[in-house]
This record gives sequence, C-alpha cells and structure tokens, in this order.
Amino acid sequence: METEVKAQILDGPSMNRALARMAHEMIEQLEPLDQVVLVGIRRRGIPIAARLADLIERYEGVRVGVGEVDISMYRDDLTEISDAPSVSGTKIPGTVTGKIIVLVDDVLFTGRTARAAMEAVMDLGRPSAIRLAALIDRGHRELPIRPDFVGKNIPTSHMERVGVKVTEVDGEDNVALYSIS
Repeated sequence: METEVKAQILDGPSMNRALARMAHEMIEQLEPLDQVVLVGIRRRGIPIAARLADLIERYEGVRVGVGEVDISMYRDDLTEISDAPSVSGTKIPGTVTGKIIVLVDDVLFTGRTARAAMEAVMDLGRPSAIRLAALIDRGHRELPIRPDFVGKNIPTSHMERVGVKVTEVDGEDNVALYSIS
C-alpha cells in the first residue's frame, strides 16, 4: 500500500496555535484544574498531553497531572494484530478516582482507541469525569464517541490517512494528509 502526501494540514507553528487553543478551552471548561490529569494515549498522545500541561501551567500557573496509557490489551482487534502484543504499561500519577481524566490522542478516527483507553482508565478506579482531546478529528466514527477538545477537524475519505509527527518522537512537528493507493 503506497501513500503520497496529498496536503500539508499543520506545520509546527500552526500545530502550536492549535494546542494553545485547546489548552485555553481546557482552562475554561475543566475545574478545578488541580483535579485534572491529562493522559496521553501511546504513542503520540503522550507528548501532546505533556505540551498541553505545559501550556496550562504557563497560562494559569497550575500544573495538571500528566500520565500515559497503553491500550494494547484493551483493543477489540487484539487477536487480529498479533499473537503476542507488546505492552509498554500505563503510568498515571496518583489515583484516577475522583479526578477529571482527559484522554489525549493525536488523531480521532473510528473511536475504538478512545474506547479502549476509557476501559484502561476505568480499570484503575472511578474518575469523576473522562474527557477526550484530539489534535486531529478526521471523522468516520464507528462508536458514539466525540471529542471535547479538538485542534483541527479534517474531513477525510477512507482512502486517505492522516499522519501526525511530533518533535519528541519524529524530530519535527507537522500533520499531513496522505492518499492511499
């Protein structure tokens, strides 16, 4: 399956603006901030969650918790992917019970990753609320899941793929739309 870049969606500065907007929305909607934990979904959701926490701290002077969740064992397609999935572990500061958990992912597509992340968090306790943040919402939901915080909505077809790169993982920041042939 070959892919070619169809469009550049976000460059580094526009990604930073989208994250700043998301952080401001979180500040306005999530109270109290000291009860918020941003939980990045492996892989690129983790650095995005850390950046959002840094922005919230810069704007409000409050450091929200930052954690990470590995959904490998919660996927509904686990047996289709591998006989021996690689699990990296879930790390959440303190307890999730009574906290406002914001799951953070790079791209929201079918909703299955978000569902798996919710199950992983619920296995750790009972949060007061779970919210969802996605840098990119590309549509095509298969489950009744919608993001609370979105960096950019990008209408796509099933013959397209959204590729997110973050400096912490890929050495650069950008989002591109690819044609799949």
